[in-house]
Amino acid sequence: MNSSDTAQLQKIRKEEKEYHEQYFEDHKLYEEGTWLDEPVTIILDLADQVNIGQPMSILDLGCGVGRNSIPLAQKVMAGDGRVICVDLLETALQKLNHYSKQYQVQDVIYTEQADISEYQIPEGKYDYIIAASSLEHCKSVHMLKKVLDSMVQGTKSGGINCIIMNTNIEEFDAKTLKPREALFEVNLDMEKALKLLRKHYEGWKELHISDESLELAIDRDDKPVLLKADSLTFAVRKP
Repeated sequence: MNSSDTAQLQKIRKEEKEYHEQYFEDHKLYEEGTWLDEPVTIILDLADQVNIGQPMSILDLGCGVGRNSIPLAQKVMAGDGRVICVDLLETALQKLNHYSKQYQVQDVIYTEQADISEYQIPEGKYDYIIAASSLEHCKSVHMLKKVLDSMVQGTKSGGINCIIMNTNIEEFDAKTLKPREALFEVNLDMEKALKLLRKHYEGWKELHISDESLELAIDRDDKPVLLKADSLTFAVRKP
């Protein structure tokens, strides 16, 4: 990575850190009218299809404050399962630990602060791995491919991976609708993203593939921004 790429990555990481930390401070988990208002339905539904046996081991890459981790922990708690929650932001993990106590799942939630681009997943460790709106924050496409390889290797036979990834990302000034730079580390065309995923998960059974348009109001440097993207959901089961 050359100096200009490094500077751009630092710029993107700074903006994303400031946005998420402020958002997590301003809004509570499952607060109505926010993008934290409920867990992702398909992620919870797929957890019920993991039939490898108990105790279930789950990895949430880019967990944030626990939007999906908390209800997954509730599902596996009775069977002595565990949910490993990985995120780059220390403040997000602090909030997650707070919410895990609030929802009484602290005994099965384990947090790890790490950049998912470099996170090492032990081989054959997990029954279920999810990455919801996090892989587009890998440092580069090259690092994304390495993460996908690690997810593949880290999944037990019969296990499931569920990826939700924003593609075709665009950002606009919310007032003027003038296009601005999209501050995401990885911004793939949706068809290219799907092709990449299918290549890495060759031989896996496809359980669910869908896409939907996404519009989200965010802040960049205290300025309102409209984010538009095609959200790709890709769920597969390992042979």
